[in-house]
Amino acid sequence: MNDALNLEQKQREEARWRILRVLDAGRPIAVSETIIWRVLTDVKLPLSLTAVRRELGYLRDCGLAEIDGEDSDTWLARLTATGVDVVEYNAPAPPGIARPKKYW
Repeated sequence: MNDALNLEQKQREEARWRILRVLDAGRPIAVSETIIWRVLTDVKLPLSLTAVRRELGYLRDCGLAEIDGEDSDTWLARLTATGVDVVEYNAPAPPGIARPKKYW
């Protein structure tokens, strides 16, 4: 059972990194939760839309993303300046985000 919990945690941390990358690709335009969900599904990280929202909330609470439309049917998210720095390896990634090591 502990392995299952570790796998779920690793998937959440990987999903958070992938979400940051999707938001970076969309800059400067906000990206809809549906696009994020589709990208995660394409890379075999099958999260529900509810789980995508949970991870977006986590990234917002870390100061890496901003969310528009939390009181509407569709959420839109964009990176903060700190989020850009994390994606571009100019700032350390907070715990809970599976950013690969920089090799260049």
